[in-house]
Amino acid sequence: MIGCTCAVCLSTDPRDNRLRSSIRVSSPTTTLVIDTTPDFRYQMLRSRTLQLDAVLYTHPHKDHIAGLDDIRAYNFFNKKAMPLYANSLTEEALRRDYYYAFADLTYPGIPEIRIEPIDNKPFLVGDIPIQPIEVWHHRMPVLGFRLGDITYITDANRIEPEEMEKIRGSRILILNALRREKHLSHFTLAEAIQVAESLQIPEVYFTHISHQLGTHATVSAELPPTFHLGYDGLELTLGNC
Repeated sequence: MIGCTCAVCLSTDPRDNRLRSSIRVSSPTTTLVIDTTPDFRYQMLRSRTLQLDAVLYTHPHKDHIAGLDDIRAYNFFNKKAMPLYANSLTEEALRRDYYYAFADLTYPGIPEIRIEPIDNKPFLVGDIPIQPIEVWHHRMPVLGFRLGDITYITDANRIEPEEMEKIRGSRILILNALRREKHLSHFTLAEAIQVAESLQIPEVYFTHISHQLGTHATVSAELPPTFHLGYDGLELTLGNC
């Protein structure tokens, strides 16, 4: 039997008990999630998410798409197909991995889904305005999203200047910060802090963090005053988002 002895894995702080990265965004009329992780079903049950109107996808890696099959519960509640907003790279992976949901001959109980192709142009989901932001995950283009005054970016290690301008002016930035050591395709904590400081975002939360970063309490004590580590169950409120 192999066990983990790192401080995060043994921590009794519930903020160190992290599932895969995803967020739910709600307005008075619309609820969406960004990415369906392998933990999607549990995340929706735990957060008591009864309404879901759409899914936005950042990129096709398994830790961001593997929970899609469990969208079926919302097909039952909504009595309609779930719209999935994805770029061409992610659409290709979804059609390959969930081929049975796109087949000409279907059967009861499979996910009912509808691809809504997106690129870098703004669009609306219900009453939520969305601006895609293209970032780089090593050599893979990944979509971040600005939703009103909040910007969410995961799995990135480079953002081009023109895309940085789409983030500027956000009131809240949620940005990946995997660990302290250099990584091939993710921002380190220091790099993520530098990005946020360069944009002068008033409030910043770091996500997609690994156990290698350290415990929530230890890392939080080192951060600038308006910078925070995200944690499962964190809720943020914006009056006009």
